[in-house]
Amino acid sequence: MGQIIDGRAVARNVKEEIKSFVNERQLKGKTIPCVASILVGEDPGSIYYQNSQEKVAKELGVKFEKICLPSDISEEEVLSTIKGLNDNKEVHGIILQLPLPKNFNDKNIIAAISPEKDIDCLTDISIGRFYQGDRCFVPCTPKSVLTLLKYYDIELEGKNAVVIGRSNIVGKPAAQLLLNENCTITICHSRTRDLEKVCKEADILVAAIGRPNFVDNRYVKQGAVVIDVGTSSLNGKITGDVDFEKVKDIASHITPVPGGVGALTTTLLLLNACEAARRDDN
Repeated sequence: MGQIIDGRAVARNVKEEIKSFVNERQLKGKTIPCVASILVGEDPGSIYYQNSQEKVAKELGVKFEKICLPSDISEEEVLSTIKGLNDNKEVHGIILQLPLPKNFNDKNIIAAISPEKDIDCLTDISIGRFYQGDRCFVPCTPKSVLTLLKYYDIELEGKNAVVIGRSNIVGKPAAQLLLNENCTITICHSRTRDLEKVCKEADILVAAIGRPNFVDNRYVKQGAVVIDVGTSSLNGKITGDVDFEKVKDIASHITPVPGGVGALTTTLLLLNACEAARRDDN
């Protein structure tokens, strides 16, 4: 059986780093990192994610401002709320829970977030900086992928990395981060021909398509590193894109679901907030 990449263990280490950062700032009389999380409407997944963010923030001593707005609020009022947070020097990071209700223009609202507080890398400016290699906050789920690989000392330079999924939120930025580490990148999607063959050439396989148990032993070569980003509900259980039982004995390293990539994502979001607070000192 391949080595299990334990996202919870990595998250614990990052949490200790955040706690130390917050304690040091308290001792020096500096502002404590503060995150404002905006929820518009009552999307169940967003409510769960916001509550999870709040729980982890409180655990680590990071201030958390929970903003819940009704779905019938006007777009202008949401924009005004964001402007107020942009102007508030006590707030270091702004998170907008997506998706927004259908009556809102997502792009307009996302664009209102200050790039200096865009700790989830949602705005066009932040994304542009990311792909240009300029200073920005790295998207947290793709950052989780890279953080786990580095924590387990997995060699990246010169390796063939295949990313299944081309979403702007995970697939494309994950590919970019691996490219930055000098991997040779292939991005696969629903129109990819001979998908099994392409995936079987991967030294590092990242699955991010939202199709439970899609990747089985036919897609994975012996000794490959398999990173499962998927989180779908199947028979009442959170399930990844990788059929863990069929792949675990082939892979050299593999992430479980739950307990892999997702276990680290929220913690890295708060780490970005700490970085925002550090930048504010300068």
